[in-house]
Amino acid sequence: MSQANTVTVKILDKEYQVACPEEQEAELVVSAKYLDKQMRSIRETGKVIGLERIAVMAALNISYELLQASEHGDAQRPALDTGAVDSLNRKLDDALYQLRQLEIG
Repeated sequence: MSQANTVTVKILDKEYQVACPEEQEAELVVSAKYLDKQMRSIRETGKVIGLERIAVMAALNISYELLQASEHGDAQRPALDTGAVDSLNRKLDDALYQLRQLEIG
C-alpha cells in the first residue's frame, strides 16, 4: 500500500494542495501543468470570464480530447462531434447565467 503525500500544484497562479500516492506525483504535476496551460489558453481568448467557468470549459476540452484519443483504441465508443460540444457549451452558458441570477437575487 502506497503512502499518500501532499503535493502542491499551481494552476492559474493559485496553489492547491493535493493528496497523491508517492509513485503518482510526477503524473500529477504533469497533469496540473497541462490543466494550467489549457485554462490559460481559454482565459487569454477573453471570451470566458470567471475561474469556475474557465475550469469547466477546460474540463470539457480535455474530456473531448480523451474521448478522441480513446476512440482510436476502442472502435465501439461513439464519436463526439463538435455539434455535441457546442450544445454542451450552450447548456453550460445557460446554467451559469441562471446561477448568477440566483446569486444576484
